[in-house]
Amino acid sequence: MRILLCSTYELGHPPFGLASPAATLAADGHEVFCADLAVGSLPVETIEEADLIGFYLPMHTATRLAIPLIEWVRRRNPGAHLVCYGLYAPVNEALLRRLGVQTIIGGEFEPVLRRLARGELQGPATLISHERFAFLPPDRSRLPALGRYAALASNGARKLAGYTESSRGCKHVCRHCPVVPIYGGRFRIVPVEVVLADIRAQVEAGAEHISFGDPDFFNGPAHAVRLVEALHREFPELTYDVTIKIEHLLRHADLLGLLRRTGCLFITSAAESIDDGVLARLRKGHTRADFLEAVRRVRAAGIELAPTFIPFTPWTTWEGYRELLGLIVEQDLVANVAPIQLALRLLIPNGSLLLELEEVKQFIGPFDEAGLLWPWKHPDESLDELAAELLRLIADEQRRGRSRTEIFARIWERAYGRPLAEDPKRRRQRAIPHFEEPWFCCAEPVWEPTTPV
Repeated sequence: MRILLCSTYELGHPPFGLASPAATLAADGHEVFCADLAVGSLPVETIEEADLIGFYLPMHTATRLAIPLIEWVRRRNPGAHLVCYGLYAPVNEALLRRLGVQTIIGGEFEPVLRRLARGELQGPATLISHERFAFLPPDRSRLPALGRYAALASNGARKLAGYTESSRGCKHVCRHCPVVPIYGGRFRIVPVEVVLADIRAQVEAGAEHISFGDPDFFNGPAHAVRLVEALHREFPELTYDVTIKIEHLLRHADLLGLLRRTGCLFITSAAESIDDGVLARLRKGHTRADFLEAVRRVRAAGIELAPTFIPFTPWTTWEGYRELLGLIVEQDLVANVAPIQLALRLLIPNGSLLLELEEVKQFIGPFDEAGLLWPWKHPDESLDELAAELLRLIADEQRRGRSRTEIFARIWERAYGRPLAEDPKRRRQRAIPHFEEPWFCCAEPVWEPTTPV
């Protein structure tokens, strides 16, 4: 069978969601092609000749970008079997069906794609798979070169960055998280030898840094320890970054030194808010005090913490927003926080557990199918206006090449109506390592997608 797998966007990373199923399908003898439209062009001839075309939908923005692509592909090759897979596929089932998608997959998509390609699945189907299966090392030979993807900026240098995943799903059930409707508190381990094989191939292709895309690297701490120890033995000069919950940073604080010794440069952690009331509604599992303690412990281990936030929620107040900015200055985190993290609004997609809350139902309007979200308005219109203004301000300042500290000062001035009295540059004299493409999740899109076709 001739199979094309397509990705539209994954935060500037080479998509694991193409490379992993490509290996599984190629092992069965299928002719597999991959198209990453975030960095490459549309393979028109391959689309016209494909028997099965898959669209990887790991996040909200990727799904919105895929919609016009699916419509175009359906017209161009009406005989192909269309399949969508990833976190945002099952929750948008109704729309995808109307677009002509026959098979929709959530969870462990590789074994389902294998059965589909073998002809073992008949008719339209929506499947959420939690089955255990034998992962194969991802096949990245069909993806663009690493140099086409977001690089790591570190100490004034630009380092080629690879990407892999050592687990899927998550043990936790945060209300706003897109992983929860699909995995429901489950997670799956990718064997250490498979992860190492994937990293090895990317190092051979020039990678100097690896980003682990696990929803939480410490869901399986013993697995994480085995992996980073083996990684450091084989590649002692290779650096990496991980994503870990605040809750796990405290519970497994004894492992932070090991991460540092094995090459971890920074840890992304979805702090989301410093308001305990908001954190409780989101069911994050940590408090403001926990966040401050995590900052202290990560810093003491010699690692940079890159906290992410969703500062604009239906419960945000002007006082609370200003307090967030003040805490960032107080904790010397200005250089650690990507400016876009200070302008994001809470995303409520289909299937979100936030819809369980009666108070959320009071804020939302009718489902916006074009936007793939439940729109909400803040009771204080001025806060919605502030969020929109900050998005424009940040985009303009970034186009001008402003630094994080310079942009933060502009955000402060807009929020407080006066200049920042303390110049944050005096505290931190160097920029922390960060990707050229900012990390964000569980927040409304920061730009309006355009069709990639």
